[in-house]
Amino acid sequence: MALIAPSFLASNFLRLQEECDMVNNSVADWLHLDVMDGRFVPNISFGLPIIEHIRKATSKPCDVHLMIEEPGKYAQDFKNAGADHLSVHFEACQNLHRNIQQIKSLGMKAGVAINPHTPAHFLVDIIEDVDIVLVMSVNPGFGGQKFIYKTYDKIRALKKLIMETGSQALIEIDGGVDLSNAAELVLAGADVLVAGSSVFKAINPTQAIAQLRLA
Repeated sequence: MALIAPSFLASNFLRLQEECDMVNNSVADWLHLDVMDGRFVPNISFGLPIIEHIRKATSKPCDVHLMIEEPGKYAQDFKNAGADHLSVHFEACQNLHRNIQQIKSLGMKAGVAINPHTPAHFLVDIIEDVDIVLVMSVNPGFGGQKFIYKTYDKIRALKKLIMETGSQALIEIDGGVDLSNAAELVLAGADVLVAGSSVFKAINPTQAIAQLRLA
């Protein structure tokens, strides 16, 4: 059974309190918050003020995914805003180990995110230091994209690497996750499922979360 992290990128920002209340009253485990800067990815989402408000509206962990350049400049700010987990992109960090240690020193769980084109074995030198590996199963930047099927192989490779190194990292999957692939993702080794459109666009979002949790 995987942890479920509804992605607020797909939520209705005119009804943010209601969306938070729905997730709070569901069996969801984390709130997934995507931050985009228009540089690392071709889109801009939301930033610190929104996270501050969401933090006040929930007691569940805020899982913040930084799709931004130079994430080390902002780690303290995201901690102050209420992030419990902070994931930075392998592709955006020139000194990834330093970035991971910075996040941990601030008292947050540290994650490394990888784009679809980045192989699992690229993480061999950092896997023991991270708490989360966030695998992008779509190209980052926009919600509602089609799931990339090669993700299953990447999950299995990551699980093998984690077991061989004794890492405690959780494997988190972000992009195109729904009931059609959730069970297979968990079978491959996923620990956390990020779900955006399949939750917030559902007729009954609370039920959608519960069904994903049972996958």
